[in-house]
Amino acid sequence: MEKKGQIIKKIVWFIVLCAMIIGTIIFYKKYNYNDFMKSVAEKNKTIFTRDSKVKCSEMDSYKVENIDYHDAMFSKTISVLPNLPYKVTCKVKVENVENEDENTTGGAHISIQGTTERSRCITGTEDWQELTLYFNSKNRNQVDIGFRLGGYEEKSKGTAWFSDFKIEEGTANSNSKWKMACFIFPEIDVNVDIKGRKEHVNLQMSQKDIQDIKNNLERFSTSIATMSRGKMSVECETITISKPIKTLSYDDENGYYVSANDVRDLIDEYVIKNEYDHIYVAFRMANKQSGSSTLVSDWIGLGGMDYLGIGFSNIRMPDDGYNYAYEYRSTMNTFPEEVFIHEFLHTLERNAKEYGYERPELHDYAKYSYEEDRLDGLKKWYMDYMNKEISYGGKKIGLPPEIFSYKPAHESNFKYGIELDDLDEPKNIIEVIRSLAKRVGSLFTNTQLKEYQLEDN
Repeated sequence: MEKKGQIIKKIVWFIVLCAMIIGTIIFYKKYNYNDFMKSVAEKNKTIFTRDSKVKCSEMDSYKVENIDYHDAMFSKTISVLPNLPYKVTCKVKVENVENEDENTTGGAHISIQGTTERSRCITGTEDWQELTLYFNSKNRNQVDIGFRLGGYEEKSKGTAWFSDFKIEEGTANSNSKWKMACFIFPEIDVNVDIKGRKEHVNLQMSQKDIQDIKNNLERFSTSIATMSRGKMSVECETITISKPIKTLSYDDENGYYVSANDVRDLIDEYVIKNEYDHIYVAFRMANKQSGSSTLVSDWIGLGGMDYLGIGFSNIRMPDDGYNYAYEYRSTMNTFPEEVFIHEFLHTLERNAKEYGYERPELHDYAKYSYEEDRLDGLKKWYMDYMNKEISYGGKKIGLPPEIFSYKPAHESNFKYGIELDDLDEPKNIIEVIRSLAKRVGSLFTNTQLKEYQLEDN
């Protein structure tokens, strides 16, 4: 009887052990996040799980369910080498995803936490599709890659599933030839709010407006090479878009302007295909001769913006049709391409800052004793700015020369890309057990505590 009892005990312990192992595996499959952090903007608005039913491949998907408008993500810190292009891809599926402000910068996407760097965003209900984020590491040694439902300045609700993560390291393109595009929009057709009054605005560019833009882009290409003393060159093309701009963005400082989100659907196919390094958008936003309202503050160009990592600038036609700001005249204006130079320099200024270089502010020309010339505008200032020849405090300051070759990351940078294992899932039972052991061990480390702190913020 005693022997029989021992056998029964062993069987019971075996059953209990199997139940514990099965329970642990079930728990692991549902709540193991493969060292991803869970980050939320507010409490009790997001549910994170691993989904074994809705998945794209053999691996359980990562499910983010925002039960109210919210910003939430799975994120992981990745080590990178400075000044190299990187490419992150994943598969995503969405269900009933909508943005609080109907802003196209929100939805399901890949992002770098704490920055505006992101992939395109997906909303609505869509089956599995691939997302791609290209970025340059700049002067960083690590980045937090986020698989996100929400946005940097947006909140979303609904459900997103992420799967099949992959990261590649590319090869930097060290040449200083920039490929640019100017998208000319001959018409805007928008509804706006002017001093509390709703107004419909429809405006067109004339053929002369369009030709002036094209002429100045040719001058710009020549001037940028000359003014930089050969440090960079530009290949620039113009694309006229017949469809009107239907929405405008707004802020208190600049008034209405055209953001990348306002024209994304109209320029996407060109941008993806041609790998531009900088983008201009040209349009007319007022015409005194027609009595239209003024929708902007006092600017004809607006820069420093970006579209999926690519510099993005506005070029606005003057409100007065008899203004000759974009027309070369030997006695009035010998530098009509100035706005193109100025707005592109805002992109270089921003890049220099993000790479960690000290540089003067582009608008601070008066601080360094530069003045606008009647014919050439601020041409002298731009030349010294580009060539680091501004005298200040006994030294020369300006843009660092290497900034002219620091361009956006594109698919062509990954012809010989190296796939990294930082986002890999466990591939077999041994790796699963190792991951599980690491997961359990991390419960007693500060890293795990940090995860819960992030989730509670």
